[in-house]
Amino acid sequence: MKKFIILVLSLYCFCACDEATGTDDYEKIDWKARIAALPSSEGLEQGTSYLSVYSQIYSYTQHKTYNLTAMISIRNTSAKDSLYLSKVAYYDTHGVLLKSYIDQPVYVVPMETLDIVINEKDIAGGTGGNFIFDWQIPQASPEPIFEGVMTSTSGQQGLSFLTQSTRID
Repeated sequence: MKKFIILVLSLYCFCACDEATGTDDYEKIDWKARIAALPSSEGLEQGTSYLSVYSQIYSYTQHKTYNLTAMISIRNTSAKDSLYLSKVAYYDTHGVLLKSYIDQPVYVVPMETLDIVINEKDIAGGTGGNFIFDWQIPQASPEPIFEGVMTSTSGQQGLSFLTQSTRID
């Protein structure tokens, strides 16, 4: 009986430690529910921002990499005006488009933050992945903030760092 209980407990522990192996089909943001009719472009300031994002970083040598989870944060810093996004595109190290998140303009309400999560197992972006955001805001509104938070934990070790976007247009 004792062996049976140990066997059951061992199997339970083994199954409990198994990591989820599913793909990241679920998207946290319902982009289709956010489709926006842009107001007159005369009253809007337009910009493009570049954000570096790391799916992997080098460890020890250029031949060994360490995988990271990346959270891309889209922040509307205005307390009264919506932010409009007309492009949210993810590129890999070589400049190849991996994913275009929207095909029509979408809105982000005042003071709202949207997050895009790139799973640690998704290494398609590589060591030099990046996002491009095309955005519009009403004149005199503060510019949006785009940030990347990269994290990973292994055993008792943790790693995290932050990147911030640069306006390129």
